[in-house]
Amino acid sequence: MIPRIRQVVLDTTDARALAEFYRKLFGLTYRPGDEPPPPGEPDPNGRDWLVLRNDDGVPLAFQQVDAMPRATWPAPDVPQQLHLDTTVPDVAALAEARDHALALGATQLNDRSEDPEEPLYVFADPMGHPFCIFVG
Repeated sequence: MIPRIRQVVLDTTDARALAEFYRKLFGLTYRPGDEPPPPGEPDPNGRDWLVLRNDDGVPLAFQQVDAMPRATWPAPDVPQQLHLDTTVPDVAALAEARDHALALGATQLNDRSEDPEEPLYVFADPMGHPFCIFVG
């Protein structure tokens, strides 16, 4: 028996905000029951555990924690600990994906979009988790 990866879990000090960032970035949907409540209503799931579904890949989950150090990559002080690799089909799509990520609040950490062998960008999400978008 070989285990299968069920989901990738990101620790965060704001589960709802980080889930919303990735929902919009990747076009994901909430697991039934994890959707945001109406404005002004309590959000008990958003203070604990949320799951986003991905029709063609591994789901993302978000686990609320009280505190966590922000990754300092590329500086070695606090390592990445985990990062997501994502792909787009071509360089034009890479530029569109960069603009989309930045508009949602990502921070660009590295620009290798001119690399002829593997054009890519490295970003940090709003909680500091690094992620890459490259031409695959």
